[in-house]
Amino acid sequence: MTIPSRRRVLAGLSAALCLSSAPSVLLAQQPPAQPAPAPPQPRFGFEDVVRRAREIAAVPYEPGPNLPEPLSRLDFDSWRDIRFRPERSLLAQNGSPFRMQMFHPGFLFTRPVVVNVVRDGVPTPVPYSAGLFDYGRVKFEKPLPVNLGFAGFRLHYPLNDPRVFDELISFIGASYFRVLGREQRYGLSARGLAIGAGVPGGEEFPAFREFWVEAPAANAERVTVYALLDSASVTGAYRFYIYPDVDSVVDISVTLFPRKAIEKLGLAPLTSMFFTGENDRRFHDDFRTELHDSDGLMIHSGTGEWIWRPLRNPRQQAVSSFVERNVRGFGLMQRDRVFEHYQDLDLSYELRPSYWIEPQGDWGEGHVELVELPTTDETNDNIVALWAPKTPIEPGREFSFNYKLTAMLDSSELHPGGRIINTYQARPKALGSGEPVTDGARRFIVDFAGGDLDYHLRQPEKVEIVPSVAYGRIDRAFIVPNPKTQGFRAFIDIVVEPGQTAEMRAFLKSGDKTLTETWSYPWRADA
Repeated sequence: MTIPSRRRVLAGLSAALCLSSAPSVLLAQQPPAQPAPAPPQPRFGFEDVVRRAREIAAVPYEPGPNLPEPLSRLDFDSWRDIRFRPERSLLAQNGSPFRMQMFHPGFLFTRPVVVNVVRDGVPTPVPYSAGLFDYGRVKFEKPLPVNLGFAGFRLHYPLNDPRVFDELISFIGASYFRVLGREQRYGLSARGLAIGAGVPGGEEFPAFREFWVEAPAANAERVTVYALLDSASVTGAYRFYIYPDVDSVVDISVTLFPRKAIEKLGLAPLTSMFFTGENDRRFHDDFRTELHDSDGLMIHSGTGEWIWRPLRNPRQQAVSSFVERNVRGFGLMQRDRVFEHYQDLDLSYELRPSYWIEPQGDWGEGHVELVELPTTDETNDNIVALWAPKTPIEPGREFSFNYKLTAMLDSSELHPGGRIINTYQARPKALGSGEPVTDGARRFIVDFAGGDLDYHLRQPEKVEIVPSVAYGRIDRAFIVPNPKTQGFRAFIDIVVEPGQTAEMRAFLKSGDKTLTETWSYPWRADA
């Protein structure tokens, strides 16, 4: 056996001492261990609504619960008598400039919805409480259920006076919503989605079933609303960025999940009322000569053309289509802002907003569709405008699109050219030259104004009208200067076979330069 040397023994002892003391040395050099930080809590956002829409699309559609009978039996006046108490408004924390009030369920609003407030990324349902409302003259024999829900909600903001919270936007009824800018009064409505508008057999009305409202910070300039849409054919997730202003703007993002094939889908639909106007005097037994929330459909086509189509109250349903590729914009507009044309001290038709839709991104091929329904009074919405994509969306596949909605009073800055400000029609009269009038002809008188037309009044002979008609013939077309409007008045006589509907178009030009938007109008000759 070999006896180890002293050097080897000392070396081994030294190594052992080093190993035994190493942990103590390392601990002395490091601070005490700290507990691991908690993982950040997930914040509620649009992706959560998209996931929810995807999940419910995979199961059969279930209609919402029925309202208690006393609420479903309310008429409009009784329902309107139930008012939210302003002192109970939500979203007032942290100096927010927005306030939220709820609508009570009842009358036509029979499907209660859930409304959540999202604070610090955490959504919390707003509980129903009878104490939130002043019921006025409405009395119930039994207390209402505590989990009743709401018909919808509205947001307020100091639009017109920094000291007053004016109504900015409301969400109530199916997928309807309405938004206001400064000095505007409610008129037309927007909708989240249209299915089967104008199709025989009736529409399907998708409905928002739940909302999430992000609590705005102090001095916030916008408010965010999320919504979950549901129907027998489709579910959808919506995000609304709402910017109050002179012209209030709503940026809208949508993701849809079809449950089944949809015969006719309408994106960014608008709904309005046209009862009577200068171009349609079928009903005129009223001291108010015009009654409408909107008087025309305006389109900015993918080719750059601007189109103006005056609205009508037809004798039977009429559908007009404007085929487009990547349409730049469309809207139902209220152009006539002259009080004397309406003479209504209460309803302020001259202050009803126009809604302008601007697609974000490429919407591809499709058409802007206008549906006009007959109505015998001014209380019925009888006008629908929407975008119908050419390619149907497929069941089981998600479909996303984005657009911007602007509520405005003055639309003159949307495009720089001349605009149509009046459309009239009458039986033609013989000209001073003695040229005869064709039997059965119809004359349309169109006023063009704005843009550079006042400049061209100095040399009116250089301006010409470019008319066209489908399913009829033009008998005569000419223009005269109109110094009253600083523009031109066009006269178009057409002849159409009895029972046939003609589609007319006209614009003004000087040389190769187009001076105005295109007037578009259908007319049906009586059989």
